[in-house]
Amino acid sequence: MKKIIKLSFFLSVLIFPFISANAQTVAKSVPVFENGEAQIVPEFKDSEKWIRHDLWVETAFDTDGDGKKDRMYVDVTRPIQTDTEGLKLPVIYESSPYYSGVAPDVEGGFWDVNHELGQIGKERVHAEVVRTGKRPIISNSQVSTWLPRGFIVVHSCSPGTGLSQGSPTVGGENESLAPKAVIDWLNGRAKGYTTPDGNEKVKAYWTTGKVGMTGTSYNGTIPLAAATTGVKGLEVIIPVAPNTSYYHYYRSNGLVRSPGGYLGEDVDVLYDFIHSGDESKRAYSNALIRDTEMKNGMDRITGDYNDFWAGRDYLNHMGTMKAAMLMSHGFNDWNVMPEHSYRIYKKAKEMGLETGIYYHQNAHGGQPPISMMNKWFTHYLFGIDNGIEKETNKAWIVRENDDMSNPTPYKDYPNPDAESISFYLTKGAPKVGGLTTTKSSNQGKETLVDNYSFTGEILARAENTNHRVLYVTPKFSQDVHISGVPRITVKLSSSKPAANLSVWLVSLPWNEGRGTKINDNIITRGWADPQNHSSIRKGEPLVNGKFYEVSFDLMPDDQIIKKGQQIGLMIFSSDKEYTLHPEPGTELTIDLDGTILTLPIVGGLDAFSNAVKEN
Repeated sequence: MKKIIKLSFFLSVLIFPFISANAQTVAKSVPVFENGEAQIVPEFKDSEKWIRHDLWVETAFDTDGDGKKDRMYVDVTRPIQTDTEGLKLPVIYESSPYYSGVAPDVEGGFWDVNHELGQIGKERVHAEVVRTGKRPIISNSQVSTWLPRGFIVVHSCSPGTGLSQGSPTVGGENESLAPKAVIDWLNGRAKGYTTPDGNEKVKAYWTTGKVGMTGTSYNGTIPLAAATTGVKGLEVIIPVAPNTSYYHYYRSNGLVRSPGGYLGEDVDVLYDFIHSGDESKRAYSNALIRDTEMKNGMDRITGDYNDFWAGRDYLNHMGTMKAAMLMSHGFNDWNVMPEHSYRIYKKAKEMGLETGIYYHQNAHGGQPPISMMNKWFTHYLFGIDNGIEKETNKAWIVRENDDMSNPTPYKDYPNPDAESISFYLTKGAPKVGGLTTTKSSNQGKETLVDNYSFTGEILARAENTNHRVLYVTPKFSQDVHISGVPRITVKLSSSKPAANLSVWLVSLPWNEGRGTKINDNIITRGWADPQNHSSIRKGEPLVNGKFYEVSFDLMPDDQIIKKGQQIGLMIFSSDKEYTLHPEPGTELTIDLDGTILTLPIVGGLDAFSNAVKEN
């Protein structure tokens, strides 16, 4: 009996440490995954125990002229377990120029658009930003969504905004290198400091170094900017309605064009809008960036593409990009138009990058469902095998009137079953002509008279007007599904050396048999400068009476036009909400036989032909 007791005691002494160690392991708070998604962990939810602190990360550039490398202002929010239990977690990172306030609207702050083409409006007024925000928290975005699921959340102010040093450049190189520096710091490759000018260092000992970025609009541009640097550690980005090219944002095929809702805005206006950085450094930045580089480069006179704009086009910098990407955009986003996402998605696929695209039918913004974002972040940041990279569907489209959380999956975008169908014009001006798949010769020419006083909607709804030409299909007896990028070739002449050219594709009758979403009857649009018919970089004055072929893409779309509707092609000159407003009276003459619309239709010609058969 004594021997047994001693043996039992001996075994208990040996076993106790293992039990204790196992108990400690079980007690530790760790991320939890179900169905390929990171789940909310109760221990991570207690916001009173979150660790929140700020710092400045040193970059590789000096853009404020003080002879020192600029430092970016960064905040960190992380679970207490990253200190108490030595837990290391991946990071969700969002960067922005907006966190510390923006310039107010001031009279004359936008460019005057009421002048002849080839001229420039009166000098605008420069607005000043009064910086807002308190330390240590830059922003609370992303925190409540991702931190309880086991991610650390990091924010930073972009160069020349908030407490970040440097100059804003609106798409310049420093706006790519700034988030790269933050990711380098998260991976121990860059220096972080407790103050903007001091030497006390901060290290990111609490992270695995794997980073995912997201954000909307300008905040969605920055993840792409960071990804184009090829920075190691940035595993996945989810840009929402990102501006991927400032030329495509402020110009269209050689034409000076404003983003929807911001008539007269340009790259220098946006510079003023975000410049919330150190007031004592603004004069230097204004003189160097805004009043020299931007003034010389943006060219509001011709609207031509040039090296200034090429440097602010992220498509040109994707060669070293490695991050996986889920792109998100709205087909009715007439601010940052849907071409911005599609062009990057298309290039990423060509490069062999893991990529997907989520499109909805609404306007600006609109991130993918949280469950979808969760799976992408969970796979690429935690390494959970949830099948994302094996997914056969690469596109998710929210169908008309469906909930944003319920997209329809497709193999790709454009729909692989879509075929390009050519449509031709039959005369009808000043009323309505025809849009048909059968080419009819000798349709002649029809003339429209420019007048910016009439909105596109008024022109599309008018039964009889000489301010546009409009061509419509027969009424549909079946739904018609458009998926892809329509393209137009317009053969025209102009009575003046310069003219705006605007094209709308609309669903008619207006607001009948349709839903209630924004711009409900507008299928897609496009704009161009006929002077740039041969080159986007060099326009030439139009010769009165001479005909030119102007070919360009309309905005990508995926839309089901319901039976009972017709597709209408409207060609006009000045678009009141988007283009410059020259004196009315310019005449554009359209050669109907030389004008062709190409539409990507799911099911091709057979599907369209069946839809226009008589009921």
